[in-house]
Amino acid sequence: MTQRAPQVTADRNRAPALVSALLRGVVAAGLGLGALAVLVVVVWISSPYPDSGPDGALRAAAGIWLLAHGAGLVRPDTLSGVPAPVGVVPLLLAVGPLWLTHRAARDAADPEEGGPAPSRTGAFCAVTAGYLLVVAGAAAYARGGALRADPDTLAFPVAVVVAGAAAAGVWTAAGRPLGPLPSWSPLALQEAVARTLFRDRAEAACRSAAVGVAVLLGGGALLVAVALGRNAAVAQDAFLGLAGDWAGRIAVLLLAVALVPNAALWGASYGFGPGFALGAGATATPLGLDGTPAVPRFPLLAAVPEPGPGSWPNWAAAAVPVAAALAVAWFTVRRAAPADVPRAQAWSWRETARVTLLAALGCGLATAVLAAWAGGPLGTGELSAFGPVWWLTGPAAFAWTAVIGVPAALLLRLWRLRTPGWAWRGDVADAQEPPAADADAGDGRATYEEAFEDEFEGAYEEDAGGAAGRPRRWWAPWRGRGAADGDGGPGGPADPAPAKASAKAPGVAFGAQSGTVAGSDGPGFEPYDFLPTDPWHEKGAREARWASLQRSSGGLMADFPAGPSEPAGLVEPAEPAGTAGPAASGAGCGADGAAAKDAKAVKDTTDGQGADGDGPAATP
Repeated sequence: MTQRAPQVTADRNRAPALVSALLRGVVAAGLGLGALAVLVVVVWISSPYPDSGPDGALRAAAGIWLLAHGAGLVRPDTLSGVPAPVGVVPLLLAVGPLWLTHRAARDAADPEEGGPAPSRTGAFCAVTAGYLLVVAGAAAYARGGALRADPDTLAFPVAVVVAGAAAAGVWTAAGRPLGPLPSWSPLALQEAVARTLFRDRAEAACRSAAVGVAVLLGGGALLVAVALGRNAAVAQDAFLGLAGDWAGRIAVLLLAVALVPNAALWGASYGFGPGFALGAGATATPLGLDGTPAVPRFPLLAAVPEPGPGSWPNWAAAAVPVAAALAVAWFTVRRAAPADVPRAQAWSWRETARVTLLAALGCGLATAVLAAWAGGPLGTGELSAFGPVWWLTGPAAFAWTAVIGVPAALLLRLWRLRTPGWAWRGDVADAQEPPAADADAGDGRATYEEAFEDEFEGAYEEDAGGAAGRPRRWWAPWRGRGAADGDGGPGGPADPAPAKASAKAPGVAFGAQSGTVAGSDGPGFEPYDFLPTDPWHEKGAREARWASLQRSSGGLMADFPAGPSEPAGLVEPAEPAGTAGPAASGAGCGADGAAAKDAKAVKDTTDGQGADGDGPAATP
């Protein structure tokens, strides 16, 4: 006796899928918090003089984990007795929680095969809710520690950051579509997003903006590395002075590594022009360091320029935004004028400029968000403002990228679409053009035989080393122009008249003509593969075809068979009407004449079938 269980589909019951998505969010938050807690506990254990017990280390780990999400922390125990805020987020620590949230939402929206799948909205809400439950618990647990979380920052930016990472994961599971927009959005915007052209341009702009931000971070990191190399002694003294034991030095080294992306962003902001703040009354720009900086003793801060006006090494930092703008222009033009499309399918200059402006706008917005996340207060008083100012860095990034990127994109587009004689684009344009009509043909159209002969002659000239069959190359543009101008390239002029004359000669069998062009001893050439241009049922054409087959067989085939009533190669002239002959005389002899006439008809039919085997031969 078998018991059949009811099959419950995901459409009828989504509760298990939502519970699974909620658990995924909880697990993602637990993994990030647990990894950071293990690291903090290891450093606490290795310290010879711990300030608190394991409970204090775990509370500090919870506070640092919340700081990685953008939460503001408060240090209640200070020398002045006034709680000091900490708002500088180590960007490298933020990578782990964001990636875990993104992956949890992606796996919840697209589960394994056979498992229940919630809706996209349900997966987003469940993963976000599960993650925020752990955030709320960590904030409550860290309240009694040395680093407390500011409750006002838990809603913004912590909840917004978690929701954004979860939304990105659901979007990735859906295939990263650009639409459709919600029903409450404007109809004109929905129609624009529904167009394929809009999605293609938006994707190109997003990719170019991401490349621009990456180049900015790389250039800023290079500036910081050069400045640290020049002040290596100061950085070493700061590193050794912060901790006297190996456990403390390892902690300082880990904190410095976590702040490397922040330093790269500060270097990029320095190259833009607005610079970054070193306290409430000091700002570092390429023009100089104004005010009295309140710089804590930290290894990365040894890269801060010295007070006073700037010199040409400081002005060289402007190469970072220039490189970012050129990178945005290059990646935009790669989509605007690809190498594998003809000139007519490339974007217009208006579309290229528009997409470059959108990429510059995206680069400015991303830079502003990162600058707001990388800077913040480190205390009260002079340290209340520390790092780049986001509302100055973002517009500066947009201005640099747009002013330099748009003209550079237009110039690169012109360079990639330059004249066919000097670029590889001529090959693409020529390959896409239809074959021109033959001017020598009587009806203005090239026949099949002439087109095939032209193609065969081009392949033969290319194999023989001629310049006519070679494609253009940017290092040797004369190869492509030699055939059109009449010269065979640097080797000297070439006269294509004989080949063209033989190709256009009327009344010549196509198989024999191809044999004269390519040569009977050419590799892979088979004369009997080409049919003659003359009608197949004529006797002269059948003789030529038989001779071609005989030559290709190496002498194994016999000569062209001739009928018994006529010699080979002779054609009996037609008799005029009313002339008496053997057939006519036989026709008047009764039954014997009719039998002779039938025998002659059968003999003629047999001769025609033996000659070419395709059908009856025409009566000569």
